[in-house]
Amino acid sequence: MRKISIAVTTFALLPHLLAAQAQNAAPARYNVINLGTLGGVLGSFAHSINNEGWIAGVANLPDDTEEHAALWRDGVVADLGTLGGDNSNVNSPVKNNNGLIVGFAQTSAIDPLGENFCTFTCNDANGGACNGSDQSCRGFRWRNGVMNALGTLGGNNSFATGANNRGLVIGSAENSTQDPNCIPPQVLDYKPVVWHGGAIQELSVVDGDATGAALGVNDKNRVVGASGICGSGPALGPVPVHALLWQNDAVSDLGSLGGVVNNVAYAINNTGQIVGTSDLPGDNTGHAFLWQNGAMADLGTLPGDLLSVANAINDKGQVVGQSCDVNFNCRAFLWQSGVMTDLNNLTSPSSLYLLVAYDINSQGEIVGFALDQSNVPVAFAAVPCGQNENGQSCGDPAQTAVGTERQKIVLPENVRRSLQQRLRFRQPRFGP
Repeated sequence: MRKISIAVTTFALLPHLLAAQAQNAAPARYNVINLGTLGGVLGSFAHSINNEGWIAGVANLPDDTEEHAALWRDGVVADLGTLGGDNSNVNSPVKNNNGLIVGFAQTSAIDPLGENFCTFTCNDANGGACNGSDQSCRGFRWRNGVMNALGTLGGNNSFATGANNRGLVIGSAENSTQDPNCIPPQVLDYKPVVWHGGAIQELSVVDGDATGAALGVNDKNRVVGASGICGSGPALGPVPVHALLWQNDAVSDLGSLGGVVNNVAYAINNTGQIVGTSDLPGDNTGHAFLWQNGAMADLGTLPGDLLSVANAINDKGQVVGQSCDVNFNCRAFLWQSGVMTDLNNLTSPSSLYLLVAYDINSQGEIVGFALDQSNVPVAFAAVPCGQNENGQSCGDPAQTAVGTERQKIVLPENVRRSLQQRLRFRQPRFGP
């Protein structure tokens, strides 16, 4: 098993570094593409885009009672299938450029403990569960049309969240420990893991934490994620406590923005910059953060919002995520050069309202999900002007980069419920 290695130099200079980055370089303007579904009418979500332009996520099937992992490539959407069960998903930025896609899928086996480890909602109007909620769930590797299951640590379930260009796959897997502190229906503890060459390796967590997940990996085999508790009461549920970095077979706590819980590192680029979300003092809300050179900086929110989450970062230091108000009305954001901008204000005229940006590649192409004019969630790709295959522009190139400010919308109640289930902010199990 290849070691996870990194050399970290610690400086207390991040505020000065951010100030130096705050240059006058304006963000690009974008054309927005509705990626479509697998035949369902209730939506799709794009969670990953690699440097080859492969987009992966999840989309409803025609009856809207099942959802499958989907791959959008060269204008065509493909169903990646399942491991014998009803549903599957690619729920995180994968980051592999060599045709490897990872995620999680239900098997044909019934979970003997009834845990419903991987939640599928099929985007229905009431946020209800999909078919097959009693099936076990396993992480998968997909390449060249073939999906293979990934192992566990002795439990019944696992999920995969990312893969780098060296073939290292990351995620979380159950062990056989029945934890009385878990909130039902969860029974077993689950640990952060890496898979490589057919073998699974457990990563250590902070002392006192029972559960965890590896959520982001770069091409230097640096891994980030979180660990925490399986639950301490029905009102709290499973909660990530520590945002983590794994290096040289050791784990480091990245700290927080002052909060005690809900600290998660979601992504790391090849320069070692890390993004995620962290609670503020009092743990009443959390903000997106950027960690670099040993220090964590608060990226704030869009004007008028209460909370934010950074989901991904590319090697240029561009960060994407979502910013939400107190009622969970959310907007996709792009952060660069020290400034957070509503992605809706950077787009050419579109019928879509961009709610969440999940990933960004080295070309600055962004994917996530939006609402169409019927308030249905749909997967989108935002392509910098002139970069798509048709070479479309965003109008007069002499115009400023930022378009006309779009009015913030109030989401329908069912969309907010679905959004809270879908978004990774404060989500149980830190992943799916």
